[in-house]
Amino acid sequence: MTDAEVPRQPTTFALWREVDDTRIRTRVGGLFYLVAWLLTWIFSASPAGVVVSGVLGSCLFAGLLIARLLHRPNAIDDPQQLKHWLDRHWGLILLTAFCWGQAHALALYSDAYDGSELIATLATVAFSTAMTFNFAMRYRRALLALILLYLPGLAVMASNWDERHAVLITLLFYLGYLVLVLGRNHREYRATLELELKLLDQQRQLDLLSRTDSLTQLGNRYQFNNLFPSLVANAIRQGEPLSLVLLDIDFFKQVNDEHGHASGDACLTAFAERMRRVFRRDADALLRLGGEEFGVLLPGTTLAQAWDLAEHFRRELEEEGLELPGQRLVLTTSLGVGCFNSRHDSDADAFFRRVDSALYRAKREGRNRLVSAEPVRA
Repeated sequence: MTDAEVPRQPTTFALWREVDDTRIRTRVGGLFYLVAWLLTWIFSASPAGVVVSGVLGSCLFAGLLIARLLHRPNAIDDPQQLKHWLDRHWGLILLTAFCWGQAHALALYSDAYDGSELIATLATVAFSTAMTFNFAMRYRRALLALILLYLPGLAVMASNWDERHAVLITLLFYLGYLVLVLGRNHREYRATLELELKLLDQQRQLDLLSRTDSLTQLGNRYQFNNLFPSLVANAIRQGEPLSLVLLDIDFFKQVNDEHGHASGDACLTAFAERMRRVFRRDADALLRLGGEEFGVLLPGTTLAQAWDLAEHFRRELEEEGLELPGQRLVLTTSLGVGCFNSRHDSDADAFFRRVDSALYRAKREGRNRLVSAEPVRA
């Protein structure tokens, strides 16, 4: 899986990480339960005498193995589906632990399994150790699995205290050790996950900074270069309109020369804020393309609708100017507007050039005007 496919929302990422870790760590675990049961059966005192329980146990653990392998997550960006997968997969893990606990108890209780009690007990120790180190992401569920693995066998040993008290006490001490280690591993897993979440947040912030103009907080040219082709491709695929408005502040150099660069920066910031008031839909992408040139990408917007918004912006700026700290600045803008048309635009670059040419016609024809890259149609 590439970094681009990893969920970025913290809650979803935490669930995805747990799902991914659980899926990887449980992939072959079911196989060892099956092998352990086969060894317990084959090396029993009378394999032929317990053929029914042997075959049933083999089928049971084989079925649980297949169920684990076939149970794969379908989505990585849906928290509900990820949680549902975890709940169901933990159900398989706990069911396997329960079944092995019963198998261990059977091997200890039945005389037919004399000779393989040690195999079953060692397997129980191995499975509980693996549970402690591999599935500490969910402390309570892993603790329940340990109990399901151990309790049936311990109960049988307790019923035959005189002969098995030494092994029983030893296993109880080891179980206590595993519980302590499980708690430590759980804390370490959560700490690692928290670190990953912090790194993810830092990556998100760095990505945002790389795509945001630091002065106006609009998208920058880098974001435009990434977003524009994808929106054009989506417009072609969905058959929906995509409009582009390009804006250039008229005589901006004079603002810097007459009022200073600090006022020039304040002008750019106020201009961007005015853009937010006019182009305010969530889908609209507002960008500073460089210097005093700005752009607005308008998905799902016809040329006529984009024209009305752009002309409203131009007239409002002409009439009201910009309010800067301690002064009102008279300002105008030249604009070019166009809507993607597959008959005229072979790709995103061709579309941009067409609208950019309209902007420069507006500047050549006297500025403070809006020029369309094609005839306006309702």
